[in-house]
Amino acid sequence: MAELSLSHLTKRYGELTVVDRVSIDVAEGEFLVLLGPSGCGKTTTLRMIAGFIPATSGAIRIGARDVANLPPWKRNCGLVFQNYALFPHMSVADNVGFGLEMRKTPKQERDERVAEALRLVRLEHLATRLPRQLSGGQQQRVALARALVLRPDVLLLDEPLSNLDAKLRQDVRFEICELQRKLRLTTIMVTHDQEEALTMADRLVVMNAGKVRQIGTQRELYERPTDRFVAGFIGRNAFLEGLVENSGIFVSRGGLTLRAAASAHRGPASLALRPERITLGDAAAALDNRVSGRVQRVTYLGSAIELDVRLNAHDRLFLQIPNQPANHEPREGEDIIIGWAAEAGLVYAND
Repeated sequence: MAELSLSHLTKRYGELTVVDRVSIDVAEGEFLVLLGPSGCGKTTTLRMIAGFIPATSGAIRIGARDVANLPPWKRNCGLVFQNYALFPHMSVADNVGFGLEMRKTPKQERDERVAEALRLVRLEHLATRLPRQLSGGQQQRVALARALVLRPDVLLLDEPLSNLDAKLRQDVRFEICELQRKLRLTTIMVTHDQEEALTMADRLVVMNAGKVRQIGTQRELYERPTDRFVAGFIGRNAFLEGLVENSGIFVSRGGLTLRAAASAHRGPASLALRPERITLGDAAAALDNRVSGRVQRVTYLGSAIELDVRLNAHDRLFLQIPNQPANHEPREGEDIIIGWAAEAGLVYAND
């Protein structure tokens, strides 16, 4: 394992810039997740690290080496593909050992390392089976073992859980995290799934349109998003449109004067509110902002009830209340009072 550093990494196809001067430092043993919508450049960044796509410019350092101009097999990266990419005619053991065979590793050492890798993913009892005889989760663990057997400096995961069902995804997610921490592998994972990113990563990198929008821990990105894109992409936010007249005072498009977190911005802006930060009923009376509205829709989410609330012709919010027997559950068409603290409302300048 080793540190990884990307410096002004850029990829262009003609006039189209897919990755735009991305700079990221990954500590040894860290689990970093690249997160963003489809087409944001995260997979291209991962494949440039692996060496499958040449960078237009910039540096890729693994440890002390700049590997940007080296072929994939000289970078010592292990890559787990989204579709597993297993050879259907080869046994599990042969699939895992294929990379070692290509590196001309002696057979005895190869067999020992394959057995070790299969033990790590708890598949040693399936060494002789073919991929078609395995479940999706088992195939994913074979793909992981094939990457680990190379003893990589950096492990690269390209949306490794996207082909699994929801329950299996949770199980394999836990297994990958446990294995990564046990081996202290420097790991980069690409995903568009927020839940995966929030539960697996040490730090997140949010990307959009080829650029890094914010890097930080889950709490930093959730509590203090740097711009409206990150605020809308990480977790869930409702946005009120309007303008900032004075620091801490936001006037909505519908004419509501609201107290918000202090902001140096003046003029057109958006006010972001997390649904769980909004209070319903009598408890709202003591908060900085207290408004009335009408319930447009009630959505059952299992552990919570979500209310879509129309405040006026222009302003609309949604909030979540815990699903507990003691809580009053408003009905559609009911008039309610809601409130929130000034610090719960984050102001972002409109781009």
